[in-house]
Amino acid sequence: MAVDDSVSIDANARLDELVDLATPLGIRAVVNLRVPDQIAAGVHQLDDLAKACDADPATLARLLRYLVHKGVFVEATPGEFSLTGVGELLCDRSGGGRGAYLDLDSLGARTDLALLGLPHAIRTGEPSYAVVHGRDYWSDLDARPEERAYFDELMRSQQLFTAPEVANLYPWSEVGSVTDVGGGSGHLLAELLATHPHLRGTLVDRPEPVATAAGRFAERGVADRATGVVGNFFEALPAGADVYVVSRALTDWNDKNATAILRRCAEAAGPQGRVLVVEVLPTEPFVPHLSSYDLTMLVSVGGRERGLDDHLAMAAGVGLELSASYTGSRGLTLLEFRRR
Repeated sequence: MAVDDSVSIDANARLDELVDLATPLGIRAVVNLRVPDQIAAGVHQLDDLAKACDADPATLARLLRYLVHKGVFVEATPGEFSLTGVGELLCDRSGGGRGAYLDLDSLGARTDLALLGLPHAIRTGEPSYAVVHGRDYWSDLDARPEERAYFDELMRSQQLFTAPEVANLYPWSEVGSVTDVGGGSGHLLAELLATHPHLRGTLVDRPEPVATAAGRFAERGVADRATGVVGNFFEALPAGADVYVVSRALTDWNDKNATAILRRCAEAAGPQGRVLVVEVLPTEPFVPHLSSYDLTMLVSVGGRERGLDDHLAMAAGVGLELSASYTGSRGLTLLEFRRR
């Protein structure tokens, strides 16, 4: 059978694209050197950029010209560089910004580099972050204050769209008290309490985020209705709240641990309480396994993407059944569970 050379060439070209490391690491290198920031500030000439970024002009030129072909920079005249729309994104160092995530010194880069341990994760089913970096993801956050601050800001940026939707989608008028389980720095709970003045809330998390949340509650003017509790959602939770919210936290854990979290919520909620799971489900247009997110969760924290059926199965395993669901934008879904 004759081999179609064009198919072979296309396959080789596609494989070259798939395994290329120069492009992603080259982009991270210019972010690390602050090249996009300097260009955005008005520094365009190669020699000036090299001086501002403490780089060798000749080698910086090689990297920039490579990334010109990748659509990150434009060299309209020799030695003069400007940003494309893609390049402009690299200047955003706010929480959730691409520049903040892609910097080689950031938690984002450390998370991505945990993929170097992917064979370990596939063999064992366990995260490879500690194999690559020497300690697990959560311990790294505790040991590196700058990474904790970045993580908190990243969570805040996610909650900018998540929290208002949760506050408006769910019938909070029927609720008197809510406990945010693993609520981090308090963005979601603060939004719920600020939007619904009748609500009282409790946040349960580790000492660092609970301390940060106290400041958040004060800023939003809800401190008199919010309580922070240092705790572990694998252990007994404060009982008696009407609703226990687990927002975008189950994805961070494998099935065994995620089920354990739901079990603790169910125990605390009792026969009359409710457990509200907030997640972005991998359904259209968020097709399962379409992005690298699932594999990144595996190598970083041992977590995974889950669809609706996965959540129903975990809930059933701890005596819960779906009683209502609410759909927001960009795949955001609220699943309300009660005792069967």
